[in-house]
Amino acid sequence: MADTPNPIQIQKFLGGVDYPATKDTLVSHAKDSGADGNVLDALQKIADKEYDSPAAVSSAVSDA
Repeated sequence: MADTPNPIQIQKFLGGVDYPATKDTLVSHAKDSGADGNVLDALQKIADKEYDSPAAVSSAVSDA
């Protein structure tokens, strides 16, 4: 999907997150960091679980 943000865009808005982090924590942190709609949509589509690293989040976004 062309609108899916790349991992660098996503991680830009997740800087400072303490891992492991839940999906809700990631979405909330991204919102607070000023993430755009594409990034928020991508994060809202990932599985509702704990993520142990930025790489795990990037992988989940690319698989969503």
